[in-house]
Amino acid sequence: MKHNAFDVIIVGGGHAGCEAALAAQRMGSQVALITHRRDRIGEMSCNPAIGGLGKGHLVREIDALDGVMGRVADRSGIQFRLLNRRKGPAVQGPRTQADRDLYRRHMQAEFDNLPNLAVIEAAVDDLIIAKGKIAGVTLADGSEISAAAVVITTGTFLRGVIHIGTVTRQGGRMGDPATSKLAQRIEDLGLPLGRLKTGTPPRLKSKSINWEILERQEADENPVRFSFLNSGDLPPQIACGITHTNEATHELIRKNLEKSAMYSGNITGPGPRYCPSIEDKVTRFSDKSAHQVFLEPEGLNSDLVYPNGISTSLPLEIQEQYVTSMRGLEFAEIVQPGYAIEYDYVDPRALDSTLRVINCPGLFLAGQINGTTGYEEAAAQGLIAGLNAALSVAGAEPFILDRSQAYIGVMIDDLVTRGVAEPYRMFTSRAEYRLSLRADNADQRLTPLGMEIGCISRDRAEKYEDKATNLADARFLLSGRTVTPDRANAVGLRVNRDGHRRSVFDLMARSETTPTHIVELCPESSAISSDILSQLSIDATYASYIERQGRDIAALKRDAEKSLPLDLPYQSIAGLSTELKTKLLATRPDSIAQASRIEGMTPAALGLLIAATRRAERKSA
Repeated sequence: MKHNAFDVIIVGGGHAGCEAALAAQRMGSQVALITHRRDRIGEMSCNPAIGGLGKGHLVREIDALDGVMGRVADRSGIQFRLLNRRKGPAVQGPRTQADRDLYRRHMQAEFDNLPNLAVIEAAVDDLIIAKGKIAGVTLADGSEISAAAVVITTGTFLRGVIHIGTVTRQGGRMGDPATSKLAQRIEDLGLPLGRLKTGTPPRLKSKSINWEILERQEADENPVRFSFLNSGDLPPQIACGITHTNEATHELIRKNLEKSAMYSGNITGPGPRYCPSIEDKVTRFSDKSAHQVFLEPEGLNSDLVYPNGISTSLPLEIQEQYVTSMRGLEFAEIVQPGYAIEYDYVDPRALDSTLRVINCPGLFLAGQINGTTGYEEAAAQGLIAGLNAALSVAGAEPFILDRSQAYIGVMIDDLVTRGVAEPYRMFTSRAEYRLSLRADNADQRLTPLGMEIGCISRDRAEKYEDKATNLADARFLLSGRTVTPDRANAVGLRVNRDGHRRSVFDLMARSETTPTHIVELCPESSAISSDILSQLSIDATYASYIERQGRDIAALKRDAEKSLPLDLPYQSIAGLSTELKTKLLATRPDSIAQASRIEGMTPAALGLLIAATRRAERKSA
């Protein structure tokens, strides 16, 4: 079979592969997406849900750079919920339960009739390297496809092994073969490989569940979408059911732990700490008598239910026993057993901040191959790898987001500087500048950057520019209108009568301020749309904190290249963990930048090093 030459080849059609292919295509590259089956593009291999805490921020950022996950999730979401709604916007996370079939269908529609993008159904067995650079790929049938850049997004397929009790089989996920030859080729390149594992729960037959006796979790009345664009009408919204494990469930699992692949020694790779199997929960949290299980329908027309919270690698007969021990599931039927999957990953410290393999120009990696877990983490990496693959082919400057600009920047920096000891998952707590990196302002932070490199559509650019103009005009109006304390109190705002005038924008930071108050204090604001006013209220709430964070960010950038004294007494620096003291004494980094790359180093610890260095400088002056 003969194939045309391409600029960029994407290997794999999962969430990372989809974003990578579409990002490179938006940049004007000739792109080939190579996947085993076109009808599995956009497959949700595990939980049919998008977003959540930290993860929802990633989806908003993907959307702000004109990626597709957000708008596809909007078109297929059947239960939208804003997590942490009672907390501040900085830690709120949009999430939706998705219709698995709708999601796949809408994702595949994104590839229809696109210029410069071909989908090829094939397996990639080898990489073509010429003069130390990537030159293309070799398919299973022996044919070759040339390209100046290749993005590998193989997910859990590299030497993937599925475990159900003592039964093991080769597979990238249930029903799909593993990728072995490409894994060997990656190993031959000298890239550091490791093993990780993840798991999935059994799928249940909806009609066999007694929904009437279960607690219900309803969708939000006012759904918060992912995309900053109008993504059309939402699908019908549904409720999920809630049940719990119990002592009988736990006793069944404890008695059969030796039959679990994870506890029998069959699996050596660590799993995600924050998404533990039911075996891990029963063992690690032995003091808990019950664990919550969300029963999530997989689609509007599907009879499958995803019991979120009981992933497992126990034998099928044990799964049947512990499932039916729970309230409402007494007669539940398992349609597909839960299983664990173990797979190869590449230590992401072998990559640079563009997700390019350092010792192989033109080769990029994205998704679970880099040690992450989750659709959102994979998609965000795919977006960055696809953009940078296209930029590298064009000979343009790379596109890099740092920790102060995006959660995407936080994730990639964590990966390439610290590596992973377990599957990496995004949390808001990982971002030291999370007050600035909110889900609501992702477009303000990133869309202008996307416009600069040319990855934003004309429609999105025009809508963003209109919004930016309206925000600027409204903020100018409200910042310029000042009122006395007496005037503020007259409309119902309790302001200290200290004689100081306050702008209406500053007053919007107060939790009790309503749109009615704003219009009373500034009648011209009645022309401001509710969306713009809502955004300005959030901006006002965080304005002083963001100003302070801006100074911190600037200071950290200035200090990045600060030299560290060779005799700095790390062992006596209060606040540093014993582990970090040991590593610092062993490596003796010569700069803050070098210290930041030590595994386990945190921004807070870097701050302690900077302070200790300044004290040492003052003493020697």
